[in-house]
Amino acid sequence: MVLGFSIALIVFSLLLMLLVLMHKGKGGGLSDMFGGGMQSSVGGSSVAERNLDRITLVIGLLWFACIVVLGILMKVNN
Repeated sequence: MVLGFSIALIVFSLLLMLLVLMHKGKGGGLSDMFGGGMQSSVGGSSVAERNLDRITLVIGLLWFACIVVLGILMKVNN
């Protein structure tokens, strides 16, 4: 069971990193370094951005739940 949640945590971590990097940059910083300055024509629609926000939130909550469950399982096993 611990192995399953550990694998799920790794998968959710990678998905969360990918989803955060896909977000549109709000200002300067690292987002401009990777092409954030091309917001006028390349930027997605507001519907796509809202859907990306929702998906990121759900994956973040699942990631957090995996951490909590793993913590409980580790405490019970010891």
